[in-house]
Amino acid sequence: MKAVGYVKSLPPSDPKSLFDFELPTPEPRGRDLLVAVHAVSVNPIDTKVRMREQGTEAHPKILGYDCAGVVLSTAPDATLFNPGDEVFYAGSILRPGTNSEFHLVDERLVGHKPKSLSFAEAAALPLTSLTAWELLFDRLRIPLGKPQQAGTLLVIGASGGVGSILVQLAHRLTGLTIIGSASRPESHQWVRKAGAHHIVDHSKKLADEVRKLGFPYADFVISLTHTDQHYDQIVDIIAPQGAFALIDSPPSLDANKLKPKSASLHWELMFVRSTFQTADMIEQHRILEQISTLVDAGLIHSTLGTAAGHINAKNLRKAHAAIESNRSIGKIVLEGF
Repeated sequence: MKAVGYVKSLPPSDPKSLFDFELPTPEPRGRDLLVAVHAVSVNPIDTKVRMREQGTEAHPKILGYDCAGVVLSTAPDATLFNPGDEVFYAGSILRPGTNSEFHLVDERLVGHKPKSLSFAEAAALPLTSLTAWELLFDRLRIPLGKPQQAGTLLVIGASGGVGSILVQLAHRLTGLTIIGSASRPESHQWVRKAGAHHIVDHSKKLADEVRKLGFPYADFVISLTHTDQHYDQIVDIIAPQGAFALIDSPPSLDANKLKPKSASLHWELMFVRSTFQTADMIEQHRILEQISTLVDAGLIHSTLGTAAGHINAKNLRKAHAAIESNRSIGKIVLEGF
């Protein structure tokens, strides 16, 4: 089968940073599905892993986590899907990635693809939807439903992949007043379309920007990028007894700064359930099934931002460069070999 991989950690401008190669088609075992990959998307985690982990000449490392495709076959213990089912998922960081013609994935991480979406549109959703859902409902434990005075949510970096779906979910499923941060006019438009009630510019002092809107504090703050740059502003604007969650990896984070407000700190990493084979690992299957239902009901939409062509090394190198520029809006998707 065709695949894209790498051996050494190199910048995406180097042709060897990602290259095309071929390897045997894998066999499903346990609760695995063998999926024919139709479309993939590129996430910041792809670029980070490329620079911190390496492959070998005999076994190049294959990146890629998001996938939309068709089940070809199932292992003996798999019961949730049948051959021919259209699926979407984000997979496991411990296994070879989705940048290959065929891919193995544990069925507990997989959902049925939304019927109303193309494979490319669906491939934009799994990793970011799971991250956003877990941030809102598992980490911050924000209640589903629309009670009055549900509080205020500030989303820093709301125009990116996670922010684009997180704002939609918060808008549709909670009663929160949503403030999304973005720094460019086109980003402002994207975030407002996703459902943010207010937009602030994170290139300025966030606390001042939020207070100009009439909010003395934000009850919940979610930081999706450059947390180290915004942290003092987060400490300033978070409400007493508020909650702060993040997904990036700041070089350092002084949690003591949150103590005067008794504010709580939460980390989100979507790969925890699959990495540790947690007892609730199948929850990611259930979340994706709910995402699929919401999409087909017209309540949320795909966050596909850029269609980057076929799945090959050249196009993936361009996609990695775009992610590393920190200027991409929505998700970058590649489709077909």
